[in-house]
Amino acid sequence: MRVFVTGAAGFIGSAVVKELIGAGHQVLGLTRSDKGAEELATAGAEVHRGSLEDLDSLREGAARSDGVIHLAFNHDFSRFVANCEDDRRVIGALGSALAGSDRPLVITSGTPIANTVPGEPAEEGNRTIGSDVHPRAASEEAAGSVAADGVNVSVVRLPQVHDTVKQGLITPVIEIYREKGACTYVGDGLNRWPAAYVLDVARLYRLAVEKAEPNAKYHAVAEEGVPMRDIAEAIGRRLKLPVKSIAPDEAQAAFGWLAMFAGRDMPASSAQTRQKLGWQPTGPGLLADLERLQVSGA
Repeated sequence: MRVFVTGAAGFIGSAVVKELIGAGHQVLGLTRSDKGAEELATAGAEVHRGSLEDLDSLREGAARSDGVIHLAFNHDFSRFVANCEDDRRVIGALGSALAGSDRPLVITSGTPIANTVPGEPAEEGNRTIGSDVHPRAASEEAAGSVAADGVNVSVVRLPQVHDTVKQGLITPVIEIYREKGACTYVGDGLNRWPAAYVLDVARLYRLAVEKAEPNAKYHAVAEEGVPMRDIAEAIGRRLKLPVKSIAPDEAQAAFGWLAMFAGRDMPASSAQTRQKLGWQPTGPGLLADLERLQVSGA
């Protein structure tokens, strides 16, 4: 297949590009920067210049491909709602170039969208939260819209994707800990965050685009839920910082924009995904990567 990958030079995207090429696929990688173009060319991908704001460039890239993996997302959380609505438009543009064909479009969402059974792990088939409750749900609403227009679309929901350099939302948490001089968690810290190693996630994206199953939902989850207290303690050991509990009403002051996630219980299952795709994660766990965290000054 010739696969158009948005976010191709990013943390997950660069791993997906290598995974696809290693499996014999051709990659057309979207990038807006010279650095990204150089990295993609080095990896063996064809470079497609463009951006999320340039919808025509997205349509062109999709039209030139046998399938699309959409990973790019603006992670400026100061404008999170706007970024999610931008993603809705991006998915619409990509879908418009694929409508009426069997060519797959794999989009990206988050496992919390399916955390709709209190105390239970999110499952692939759960009803989902709407964008009026969680802005990121806009991506899945957009997937539903393009599916209605005849697009073969599926969804990969991400947990905290990690290696020793990046760990999803935990990366900005680490910066907050360093700034505040303490590693905090809310209450008893038993709220859980799911996780997966980046190379395992890359393999799942490849399997998803190869499978090309319309309306499929996949959870890229290796660990159903790692307690936030364990995460804070692992970071505390690595950074040599104290670890302490805070009350729920202190979360906003401690975490800022991350307060909405800091005390939230977000476990997720990947049982259906593993069965459908034969996906078996083999990489290190989140805590193991945090113990070997690559942070300046650590």
